[in-house]
Amino acid sequence: MSIKNGLVYTDLSREALGKIAAKLADFVRMGDVVLLEGNLGAGKTEFTRIFLRHLTGKNDLSVPSPTFTLVQQYDTPKGEVWHFDLYRLEDPLEIEEIGWTEALTHGISLIEWPDRLGPYLPEDYLRLKLDFSEKGEDLRNISITPHGTYQTRAATDWKI
Repeated sequence: MSIKNGLVYTDLSREALGKIAAKLADFVRMGDVVLLEGNLGAGKTEFTRIFLRHLTGKNDLSVPSPTFTLVQQYDTPKGEVWHFDLYRLEDPLEIEEIGWTEALTHGISLIEWPDRLGPYLPEDYLRLKLDFSEKGEDLRNISITPHGTYQTRAATDWKI
């Protein structure tokens, strides 16, 4: 399936969600921005953890939630990955103080709570929305929607 017009997966186990995280890790490249949306506990940080472990090849890589630090950086074979958690961001202007410009130009950005970006939301990004499944507390639904140049790129580069 191509992702050009977006994809929706329902009732995913942790293992199935992990396959999507690994596929995304294979897909991204320097300068990419991935928005991770979902309620508290929906799996945004867990998705990021699987993504980073796949990308680095380190199954024991420590990937804590950056809720209090706002950002964590990881060196990977594809370059630096910036994991932002903007839940505690009080003003979008604060984004500049935690390395936003550098992340966009010199890394791959994974952003939890992207609604707090305000005017800093880039034109090109991949939006992932995680939700709880009605079929079980351990199951998740995920929708993946490309915006801007990702619509063209995802149509040719993303296959799952």
